[in-house]
Amino acid sequence: MVIFMDGKRFAQYTYKNEDEFESDIISNTKRFFGEKSIYINTKQKLASKYLGGSIPDGILFDFADINNANFYLVEIELASHDFYRHIFPQITKFFSSLKEETSRNELVEKIFSLINSDSELKNEFKTVLGDREIYKFIHDTIEANRNILLLLDGEKDELDEIQETYSETWGRIVRILIAQKFVCGSAVIFSLNPEFRDIEYIPTGGKKDILVNSQYSESMHLEELTEQLKNLYLKIKQKVLRISSELSLNVQKYYISVVYNRNIAFIKFRKNRIEIIIMLSMKELKKRVKYHKIKPLSEGVQRFYNGPCAAVVIENISHFDEVISLIKYRIKISE
Repeated sequence: MVIFMDGKRFAQYTYKNEDEFESDIISNTKRFFGEKSIYINTKQKLASKYLGGSIPDGILFDFADINNANFYLVEIELASHDFYRHIFPQITKFFSSLKEETSRNELVEKIFSLINSDSELKNEFKTVLGDREIYKFIHDTIEANRNILLLLDGEKDELDEIQETYSETWGRIVRILIAQKFVCGSAVIFSLNPEFRDIEYIPTGGKKDILVNSQYSESMHLEELTEQLKNLYLKIKQKVLRISSELSLNVQKYYISVVYNRNIAFIKFRKNRIEIIIMLSMKELKKRVKYHKIKPLSEGVQRFYNGPCAAVVIENISHFDEVISLIKYRIKISE
């Protein structure tokens, strides 16, 4: 693959080894993951007894939404590495460790210790968190977000099958980013697919599982939610299905879609809220939404969902009639 820009031909760079690839990632963490992120290089800092004897390359905190920060164990791998001998067992050890409360508590303690022993890192966290306690923040964030970020320098054919086979782990917990480097003399271009800011909205691997007979169940989405969020979803479901007998909910791996001949909305679950991606433009939503927060989505995310859309944030059932009106309007214009 090559990129042509400003009359120059940029050829894809082939990394000599994993350390070289990892060095580029570490040097560009703010560029790749956003200015509101903190990356901790843990490869040389965590003892092997943590995480099932497997040490992640890094730990990432994403503060794009300070009230809903995300946590990732980061694994950096060359696509040329053997999947079943190297990548699969490494990631699998992370699953078991994140699942066990004792192991998670040990991880919290270790991360807190790393931050306290590094004045620059500690100041960076204090700048972001303000008066919040660092230890409590780490604990609460890890409890709510058990994510693994797998960074590769190219496509890996085995991932599609493995995500389907192990849908509860690989399919839900692992996020995949393809980072590639292109060079022309001393000039360098990096590509990242998908953009990190879109990783929570575009399913891993960019697959569209829209309007497909689903093997996934509603309980799969609800099992890790708080009772409050479960009850909120059930109330939302009840109200939505009352709109029309022709409307249905289609359970898929990454979301539950609201279907009226086609997908008109997508229900996605977060740690303390529910987001409903409605197939209406930001302009239309701003005219019709007064009581809920609207999150704009990038062009890439909108292309994935096949049209103009944005996310309406639902934290409680108050003023939900406003959302019902949106769905009714979307049905009206689709007829």
